[in-house]
Amino acid sequence: MITKIFKPYKSIKKNLVRIGPQTDGGYVIDKRVIKKTHTIITCGLNDDWEFEREFQKYNKNCKIIAYDHTVTKEFWKKRFKKDLINFLKFKKLSLKKILDILKYFKYKNFFKNNNFHHIKKVVLNKNNSKEISIKKILNNQNKIILKVDIEGDEYNLLKTINKEFKKINMLIIEFHKISKNINKIKSFLLEKKFKIIHIHGNNFGGVDKKGDPNVMEFTLINPKKFKVSKLKSNSKYPIHGLDFRNLKRRNDILLNFDE
Repeated sequence: MITKIFKPYKSIKKNLVRIGPQTDGGYVIDKRVIKKTHTIITCGLNDDWEFEREFQKYNKNCKIIAYDHTVTKEFWKKRFKKDLINFLKFKKLSLKKILDILKYFKYKNFFKNNNFHHIKKVVLNKNNSKEISIKKILNNQNKIILKVDIEGDEYNLLKTINKEFKKINMLIIEFHKISKNINKIKSFLLEKKFKIIHIHGNNFGGVDKKGDPNVMEFTLINPKKFKVSKLKSNSKYPIHGLDFRNLKRRNDILLNFDE
């Protein structure tokens, strides 16, 4: 059973919308936030900017700043080399692989926009040639969506995120190794700077001994900026039509909350 602290607050269904793909990388947000957001700050990009691309369709003035030190020329070279070897070995190339090869050009095309930036730095709590702190990232920012998927390093950012909550309209964050870090998440949530409006179990990470997800996607809204119900949601998660399997060949994870 998942702790009741994780249970989302009740939302008007028409306010919830999915942005991004119907697979890994898509997230459920409150559409009231879209037009009131100046900048999306993404910590952890990898090879997926579909959320940012689709969001920008609804808010063309929105700036995008992505931080990921792993997405370099070497990153794309390795991907291309691997796909080329597979093609030469098996003499066939699926449509997905063809699209993967073309992804480098899509990446270059997307980030050539003057309002879109990819900064090749690790997001931690230091500032040097290879690292940048979340405090510095949030400096001089306002009315932002902060999206965090950094494979476990998110726990190092939580205190600063709570301190800087006034700058953040919405927080989209993936928590990893949930059972190991449950107290850190609870402490973060109990400060009540943000309220959970949506939650989804990421089936890529599998489940723990209790059958609960090891990785979960949270959408949290700033209640000082947007009205949020005082009541908890009665919805069953995942929600049909909003949630989709991160890994299509595995079943989605049903979330059960304790009372």
